[in-house]
Parts: sequence; structure tokens; C-alpha cells
Amino acid sequence: MNNDIVIQTIHLSKSLPIGGIQLEILHDISLEIYRSEMVAIVGPSGSGKSTLMGIIGGLDSATSGQVIIDGIDITTLNERKLTRLRNEKIGFVFQNYNLVPTLDALENVLLPMQFSRKRPNKNQEERAQELLDMLGLGARLHHTYKQLSGGEQQRVAIARALANNPTILLCDEPTGNLDKASATLVIEALFEVREKTDTTVVVVTHSQFLAQMMDRQIEIVDGRIQESILIEEG
Repeated sequence: MNNDIVIQTIHLSKSLPIGGIQLEILHDISLEIYRSEMVAIVGPSGSGKSTLMGIIGGLDSATSGQVIIDGIDITTLNERKLTRLRNEKIGFVFQNYNLVPTLDALENVLLPMQFSRKRPNKNQEERAQELLDMLGLGARLHHTYKQLSGGEQQRVAIARALANNPTILLCDEPTGNLDKASATLVIEALFEVREKTDTTVVVVTHSQFLAQMMDRQIEIVDGRIQESILIEEG
């Protein structure tokens, strides 16, 4: 891990009007996450973890504060520029995979490339195959949604999220629907991603099994950072 800051939030807050009052979802969140770091955002249900990830990923907006992604303050971007930044710098992995059921694994990974302004050096199909090979799915290229196990579907979703070579991979409960054996394969895939692509990986999770394997845990309680814990090796 190097000292290059890839994600930074500065005095980030989020509130919503509920029943005539402002419900505080996040309060004064300031954090830094570094290039190639693997970070778990943990905390009880309703603590604001997924809201924080949505704001970091540009899917939601803050009430106040700044979010800086790879040197760009995304809180100043219009929707067109924000959409471009998401497409080029951020990959998303969700608990429910969100694969297109009528497409096979290869076609699902190709999909984001076809909407990207980037022009990859390699043929798009070749890159999609390489990503699926890296994640242990080289023999599943033409399997459809129903022909893949839950763990395989999630690994296809990870490959799809990496299609445009993003700087950051944001994962919301990526092992939440999986048994331990499948979850272990997905976790191994995330480490493979970091090792081979230098991607920063951030996961929101309730799983201590997953959180303990990350470089660092950031605990959110009642919308506030409770503590940041560096995980010691060994």
C-alpha cells in the first residue's frame, strides 16, 4: 500500500427531512483511503454505512462537506461529468449481483465497456475473457445467470465492475447472500484484484470474517466514525 490518497471525505454530513424534522444520517465524516488499500466499512444496521458508500460512489449527494475521488472534488460536478467519473474511475459490486439474466458471463462483462468513453488498448472481448480468467471463470464464459452458482455470479459481477479499469472498487455486502465456501472464493477474488490491478477496494459488510481480512476497518455508529482499526498481519 502506498500513501497516495484515492478517497477523501471532508466534514461530510447527510440529513433527510422526516416528519417535519431533519433526520441525521451521517455527521461530520472525515476519512482518507489510500491507493491499493483494502478497507471494510463496518457497523450496525442503520448506522449509515451504505449511505456513505453511495455518496463516495456519486450515487447519492451529501447535505454538506466534500468527497474527493482521485484528486477530483465530485461534489462540484454536474450530472454529466459525475456520470463519466463513475464510469471511468469507480466499479460497483452489489449484494444481489445485478447481472443481466439474458446475457452470459462474457456479455455481462462486455456491457460497461460498450458504454465507456475509454478506448481500451486490447480488444474488448479479450479483456473481458482475461478478467473472467483472473477470477477463475475461464470455463464459464458462455454460462448464463441460471447456470452459475451464487459465488460465480458474484465473481462475474466483480469482473464486470473492473471492465473499465477503475481506480476504486466499491462493494456493498458482496458476500451477504453467500455461504462461507462461496464467500471465501469471492474474498480471494477481491485480493486477486488488488494484487494484479492495484485497485483500491472498499467493502461495506456485516461479516466479521470478511472485515478481519481487510487492511483496515472503519467503524460507523449512528452516522459517525467510531474508530479506524488497522488490521495487523499474522
